[in-house]
Amino acid sequence: MGCYGFLKCMMFVFNGIIFLAGAAVLGVGIWVKVDSGSILSFLGKIEDAPPELSQVLNVGYLLIALGGLLLIIGFLGCCGAIKESKCMLLLFFIIILLVFLAEVAGAIVILVFRPLADELFSKVGRAAVHNIKQDYGQDPDITGLWNTTMTTLKCCGFYNATDFVDSPYYNDQGMKFPPQCCRNTDQPCNQTLIDGSMAVSGCFQKVKHLVDENTVAIVAVALGIAALEICAMAVSMILYCRMGSTRA
Repeated sequence: MGCYGFLKCMMFVFNGIIFLAGAAVLGVGIWVKVDSGSILSFLGKIEDAPPELSQVLNVGYLLIALGGLLLIIGFLGCCGAIKESKCMLLLFFIIILLVFLAEVAGAIVILVFRPLADELFSKVGRAAVHNIKQDYGQDPDITGLWNTTMTTLKCCGFYNATDFVDSPYYNDQGMKFPPQCCRNTDQPCNQTLIDGSMAVSGCFQKVKHLVDENTVAIVAVALGIAALEICAMAVSMILYCRMGSTRA
């Protein structure tokens, strides 16, 4: 197999992976939109939530659009390489270039407006705590979702156990906290355990810690994706220039 054949093969394999990834992302996006019990439905029910949170609720549409774009990119790359279509390869190059430029612009925006994220998290936190104090232990959907979240992440409340003070659950259980708020127990726990070494940290701190702990991995993945996009553009242009005639 010559260099030209190798490039065609790599182009097909690489874009085949992109196509499958696009199908997976599209499926997740559709699931998020049709799943009425998802976390997004819960966020939409939070009273006094900040207006910025409404943008998060559109993540299903974003995933559908991203999945569709990946499907198109994968299709153009695969067919362009196999059928030796200069038109498809050119479209593939243009789309990848636009995606790359959009990612660079997005990274710049995130860096510039990073301080605003703290303010948004503060607003979301106040709304989440208000939601706990008003509905936890009374609304089955809200209670079940918080229980699932706390059990999965091994956390308690948004900030800490005090988020549950004066909630319907806290009052009904005789001023006790959910069992997820104390280690090594499956029963509601009291203030003594919360004040001691058995206290469990809040979900916000757990998520923040996970992000901080994996910052290097996240940056590495982002750089890896950028490198793959650059390689894909280079290979598509090499194939484009090597093809002797245009095939529609």
